[in-house]
Amino acid sequence: MHETHELLASIKTTVSQALAEDVGTGDITAELIDSDTITDAEVVTREAGVFCGQPYVDEVCAQIDDAIEVHWQVADGDEIVPDQVLFEMQGPARSLLTAERTLLNFAQLLSGTASKTRQYLRLIEDTDAELLDTRKTIPGLRAAQKYAVRCGGASNHRMGLYDAYLIKDNHIAAAGSIAAVVRQARALHSDRPIEVEVEDLDELDQAIDAGVDVALIDNFSLSDSAKAVAKAQGKVKLEASGGIDELNITEIARTGVDYISVGELTKNVQPIDLSMRLVDR
Repeated sequence: MHETHELLASIKTTVSQALAEDVGTGDITAELIDSDTITDAEVVTREAGVFCGQPYVDEVCAQIDDAIEVHWQVADGDEIVPDQVLFEMQGPARSLLTAERTLLNFAQLLSGTASKTRQYLRLIEDTDAELLDTRKTIPGLRAAQKYAVRCGGASNHRMGLYDAYLIKDNHIAAAGSIAAVVRQARALHSDRPIEVEVEDLDELDQAIDAGVDVALIDNFSLSDSAKAVAKAQGKVKLEASGGIDELNITEIARTGVDYISVGELTKNVQPIDLSMRLVDR
């Protein structure tokens, strides 16, 4: 999967910080092993899911010891099954054991994010709705989790507060009206997409009249969502959000909304159970 220059730079920084908190001044337990010992290891999964984390694993190994060789059996975005070998490694035993926890932490968490994303996608695969993530991410791991969402097959919402507008009720209240805040947004950053959160059909009309790019219909009922779709067609894209889970996402998608954003993809993640074991060749 293609990785941008920005993502690659983020991976280096994120891995460096993770290793600093784990290794600190040195792995004193690894020092118990002879420095000349070379060994093989493999990482296996104990459960099914979608794998994600290859560039993070590679970077962990590179920063720990460039003598570690990683041989991949899967790619990011691949479906995995219990007891499957995901990748093999060879190198100094000390280095492999020092790298173990950090590389597993990345692979487990990101695979969990990708797996949950794939689960949600399957629930709306017969609709035209596009699944999006949100900014409800683990601090310091936003780029990583949003990468995992893409590996799972969904799309990213804005990365942060800087790359797109998402105008909410407090912004509207401070500015005076939807029309006023949209005019101000357009004057300040005309190249940025403008999305406005609306709480009812009247506010949707105001957002359409203001010429926004996307209207976020927040916690709309199924009936009001269908009415919003009828109002918006050909005028503005609609994004459904708020209280969406695996029990209701299919019905929401069937109303005809363009996008569905789900905080659960990155907020409440269950990591995939992976383990590393040393092996004799």
